[in-house]
Amino acid sequence: MQFIIKKTDKKNFFQTENLTREAFWNIYRQGCVEHLVLNKIRKSTSCIQELDLMAVDKEKIIGHLISTKAKVIFSENNEKEILCMGPISVSPDLQKKGIGSKLIVSSVLIAKEMGYKGMILFGNPDYYHRFGFRNAKEFEITTKDGQNFEPFMALELDENSLRDIKGRFIEDASFTTTEEELEEFEKLFPYKKKEKTATQFEH
Repeated sequence: MQFIIKKTDKKNFFQTENLTREAFWNIYRQGCVEHLVLNKIRKSTSCIQELDLMAVDKEKIIGHLISTKAKVIFSENNEKEILCMGPISVSPDLQKKGIGSKLIVSSVLIAKEMGYKGMILFGNPDYYHRFGFRNAKEFEITTKDGQNFEPFMALELDENSLRDIKGRFIEDASFTTTEEELEEFEKLFPYKKKEKTATQFEH
C-alpha cells in the first residue's frame, strides 16, 4: 500500500490522538490512556516536533508515532539525555501492513540526524528486535525503579553511543496520568465500551 510519513501538523493533533485511542482501546487496560499521554506530551518541554510523525494515505491519517526527550540518571550529578519512543499507533484495520515499521525507521533516522545517542521503549521484543532494539540491561540501563525485563529495550543510534549512558531511565512526567484527568479528557471523544482484556503487546 502507498503512504507517506510526514511531520504532524497542529491541525492533525486531535485526529492522531483519536487514532491512538482507537489503536490502544482495551489492549492494556479497560479503555485507553495513551491518547491522553500523547496530548500531555505535546504540551510539555519533552516534545520534539521533528519526531511527531504520522503516516498518511491519500490525506487519511493511518498511523502515528512520537518520541520525546527523557534522561538516564547515574548519580546526583550525572545524567544524560536520551529519547523515549512511543506511543506508536496504527489504525486497527490496517495493522501488519508495514505502517508501524516505516514510522519506526523514519523516527530512528531523524533522531540520528539530530544527534541523539539512543532510544528507549517498552514493547514486544519479538517486534522491536528487528529494528535493533535490545534488552536495556545490556547497556546497564534500568527502569526508574531499578528493574529490567525483556519488554524494556534500548537502541544505540550510533556505534557504542550508549557506552557512557548508564543508570535509571526517567521518562517525562507526561506519562503519569490520573483517573480524573482521563475522565475529563474522554469527554472530547465518542463513547466506546470499556472491556477487560489480557495484557499483551500488539502492533
